[in-house]
Amino acid sequence: MRPGARRVESTTGSDGLESVAFRNADDGSKALIVVNTAVLDRSFAVRWAGRSLTYVVPAGSVVTLAWN
Repeated sequence: MRPGARRVESTTGSDGLESVAFRNADDGSKALIVVNTAVLDRSFAVRWAGRSLTYVVPAGSVVTLAWN
């Protein structure tokens, strides 16, 4: 994330997962930060502009995904 980035909506549908997403103002690139506070691994799906991916966050971990 760069100066001027704006927070955009993100939702999680899994217990123990929290997320926050940002879009950089200068080039439109995105970043998603996901925290798994659960004692088990949790999977989640990212959907953006007609594309999607599924990712597994290990228990007690934080992941950052970034894309253009």
